[in-house]
Amino acid sequence: MVVIGVDPHKSTHTATAVDPVTNTDLGSIRIEATLAEYKRMIAWARPWPQRRWAVENADGLGRHLTRWLIARGETVVDVPTTATARVRELSRGGRRKNDRIDAAGAACVAALRGDCRPVVPDEHSDALRILDERRNNLSASRTRAVNQLHALLRELLAGGAPTSLTANTAAAVLRGFRARTLSDRVRVGLCKDLIADVRRLDQQLATNQKDIDRLLDEHGTRLRELDGIGPVLAARLIGRTGLATRFATAAAYATYNGTAPIEIASADRQVHRLNRYGDRQLNSAIHTIAMVQVRMSGSAGRAYYDRRIAAGASPCAA
Repeated sequence: MVVIGVDPHKSTHTATAVDPVTNTDLGSIRIEATLAEYKRMIAWARPWPQRRWAVENADGLGRHLTRWLIARGETVVDVPTTATARVRELSRGGRRKNDRIDAAGAACVAALRGDCRPVVPDEHSDALRILDERRNNLSASRTRAVNQLHALLRELLAGGAPTSLTANTAAAVLRGFRARTLSDRVRVGLCKDLIADVRRLDQQLATNQKDIDRLLDEHGTRLRELDGIGPVLAARLIGRTGLATRFATAAAYATYNGTAPIEIASADRQVHRLNRYGDRQLNSAIHTIAMVQVRMSGSAGRAYYDRRIAAGASPCAA
């Protein structure tokens, strides 16, 4: 079986076919990142009916190509960028780098069954990721609209509006106000527009919540049974993590989400500091779950926290 390594970029992709037995470069092609060029690449690969595609960073720049290949029934594996970097470092030429060399490196990693992993479609995870991103955007838009509404009401009314401002509350406050100047009439008009925006965003958030609940039920996940995990956090965990097979070990997942501590060299004691890398939104979700569980007596997180405190750890370290 021929292995075709792919080095993807934002606007171009380079594919190199490699014989896994002899590591011989059988040919290379460079295409634009368009559907028409994808078809040209498939036509180029037709002489090797027994083939496997090794896409570098298949969940990043190679995501669209990977999904298109899988939809056509092709076999695809994901090769991390660190693996191709090691192949390039050990090859002749030292750190020489170009797209063809990177594509061949991805193919060699897949041929040697190194750090690559099979890529399989996971529609529920992808759909939940999209809905989670949409919810974040809707929440940010609602917060911005409410802040603008607060600022306008503060200029119209003595003392402004209540802190917990909703569309109905703002409409009730505005109903008893009579504009006497031109600038106040403009402010009232803008307030009405913003109230309509908040109501629309509230409806969209409610619809988004129903879609998330439906997809979670179809997915069959049991995350919502755990303390501190509701539908929104469950959708974020599944959407940003994907299938469990994506990570070889629990340590690899901890590195990905930034929960693995970083050891600092010390002469007399072991010291760690917080990891500032990894997926920060996923890290924030895990932190929220941990903090909620610490506040819940009888939860697994609280039991772990109590064991750490009993062992002499500080509350921050625990």
